[in-house]
Amino acid sequence: MSGKDEYYNKAKQQGYRSRSAYKLEQLDEMENVLSHGDRVVDLGAAPGGWLQIAKERVGTGKVIGVDLQRISSLEGVETIKGDMTDEDTRKEITERIGEADAVLSDMAPNMSGEYSLDQARSVHLARQAFDTACELLTPGGDFVVKVFEGRDVDALRTDMEAEFEYVRTTSPKASRKESSEIYLIAKGFLTAPVEEGEVRTVEIEDEGSEGDGIAKVDGFTVFVSGASVGDHVEIEIEDVKPNFAFASRVD
Repeated sequence: MSGKDEYYNKAKQQGYRSRSAYKLEQLDEMENVLSHGDRVVDLGAAPGGWLQIAKERVGTGKVIGVDLQRISSLEGVETIKGDMTDEDTRKEITERIGEADAVLSDMAPNMSGEYSLDQARSVHLARQAFDTACELLTPGGDFVVKVFEGRDVDALRTDMEAEFEYVRTTSPKASRKESSEIYLIAKGFLTAPVEEGEVRTVEIEDEGSEGDGIAKVDGFTVFVSGASVGDHVEIEIEDVKPNFAFASRVD
């Protein structure tokens, strides 16, 4: 039985609106993107297969689907008919959900049959989803986006790596073997007021359990090796996490 028939038939039997539901299921199993209680936004969500999986995984959490097309109602899921790049649509998403723990996008362009054009459009859509995710995600949040392999994907991944702890490129088993689609899974959204390589002068206010000095930058914790309480030191940021950073003295 072909992969297409297997997942298509399985979706029909299990009541999912699309075979792509199994892609999200498999991606989540790889990287634990969805957890109970999460707030999730699915961009380009019609017909709703990913929404069904998301709702199953987050339980009492909140799931919102956004699409230019109308999405038939799903129990426990909110939907918005609109363009994710439109300011009013983004405002409505924010009003409904506040910050999101995960932003998902399985969007694909309307296919022209010319691969280079379709691939470029897929990267454009992925970048729009990435921009939206950066607006909506809470610190430490996750982002999943589909793109077609080819030009500018590496540049997109590099830009995503600057905003997240790490990014994984993968293809779930539910993708058709002949498909050029891949998924970028970005984990741990960074919203720190500092970035790697930045040099600052700080005051050491406390001492960590490992003996490092602790400084605060706009309320954000920075661990500084070789520094003691009361020191005023010049530091270089070496590693940034969602809730803290590591730095070394350069003075």
